[in-house]
Amino acid sequence: MMITHHTVSGAAALELLSGGTMQIRDAIPDDLPAILAIHNEAILNSVAIWTDETVDLAERAAWFESHRRHGFPVLVAVDDDGLLGYASLSAWHTKSGFRHTVEDSIYLRPEAIGRGIGRALLGALLERAREGDYHVVVADIEAGNAASIRLHAAFGFELTGTVREVGTKFGRWLDLTTMRLALA
Repeated sequence: MMITHHTVSGAAALELLSGGTMQIRDAIPDDLPAILAIHNEAILNSVAIWTDETVDLAERAAWFESHRRHGFPVLVAVDDDGLLGYASLSAWHTKSGFRHTVEDSIYLRPEAIGRGIGRALLGALLERAREGDYHVVVADIEAGNAASIRLHAAFGFELTGTVREVGTKFGRWLDLTTMRLALA
């Protein structure tokens, strides 16, 4: 699927060659129920989020407010059918020495996977990172998630290493692959 970018009132409108359009914009509080549904689906059915417990709307609202308060963007991809996915930047570590390093996160509705939406969200997120006072964007990815590793590599992220068996989910050990992109 090919996508072309256009800037419309501070949001990116994407024209899909299939004829539809999708918009990438800053998330708003009204998006939180859809963000919650995507987040919990990833918790229940994937190893993208390393926790076993789903969260409620109050937790997602606190997460959103924390991002807003700290100046971290939360972006959403929407079309006529609703919210397709979301992406955010977060502190990679909380100690002050890491203040110029952020971590990206991208989550999609299952039916949105493979349509170029993750690529569009990551591109918009990296634009925001470049506008901020950040030096490096880190991607911590479950090592078996080849699609996410390929996506990040396509944007110039380099593989920095894999730490074996540092997480667990669904009764198995998980490996963590870390990638980085220097912005300057």
